[in-house]
Amino acid sequence: MAGHFEPLSGGGAAAALDEVEVSILRSLTVQLLELIGPGDAAGTDGADPLARLFAEGPSEPPSDPALARLFPDAYGDPDAAQDPQERAYAAEFRRYTENDLRDRKREDALAVVRSLDALVMAGDPGDGVAVLRLTPEDCRRWLGTLNDLRLTIGARLEITHEDDGEALLRLPDDDPRKPMVMAHLWLGGLQETLVDALMG
Repeated sequence: MAGHFEPLSGGGAAAALDEVEVSILRSLTVQLLELIGPGDAAGTDGADPLARLFAEGPSEPPSDPALARLFPDAYGDPDAAQDPQERAYAAEFRRYTENDLRDRKREDALAVVRSLDALVMAGDPGDGVAVLRLTPEDCRRWLGTLNDLRLTIGARLEITHEDDGEALLRLPDDDPRKPMVMAHLWLGGLQETLVDALMG
């Protein structure tokens, strides 16, 4: 089970993670939370729920390439010039959906951090291993966050096609992008085994 997810009887999945893996996952997820931002929910606890439901979000796509990948336009090809009608549809869709999408991504990432914080390491300090056990709902949240982490790292590495990732694999070890490439691959492996565990 080390390094990958396996199915649990009765649903869900489990994976053994060492201290370094837990630290990397937690650090990346906290950085994702910082990228997504705190949201408006913190200041609207006493607000009218109906007003919150109809609160408008931004109409323009984010300028940060990683955020643009996390919150893409719903209409049109991102690599092509949009016609004015598609632009208007995309802006309208974004205005009413992006806040909710940000909230969901934030909640998923927070659930991942909490599950990592709840782990109890067994073994010697520095060599400890913990078994992460996820319910089916936890698995959904983890899948969303693993995907968001890969999208974010992929944007930072400027991976737009499958061939880009293969070229990055051939980077020399002293290239500053190499750790991000390895994290991208590792997260992909975790994501793939989690999907397999849920389907198995």
